[in-house]
Amino acid sequence: MIIVDSNLCKGCDICIITCPKDVYAKSEKVNKKNVYVPYASNEDNCTYCGLCELSCPDQAIYVEKEVK
Repeated sequence: MIIVDSNLCKGCDICIITCPKDVYAKSEKVNKKNVYVPYASNEDNCTYCGLCELSCPDQAIYVEKEVK
């Protein structure tokens, strides 16, 4: 599960750029900071590597590895 906290996100797009599996896309809705927040548009591609979570300067992303 991938959670992007729209209250913390400033729309820097680092998560979109760093994701090796193209999991993220920009939302068409703006948050209260008037920025387009990324969302997991291709979560099925996610390998839960955590690069997005580690690279987020605002700690706005949480990646929880699914237990099967």
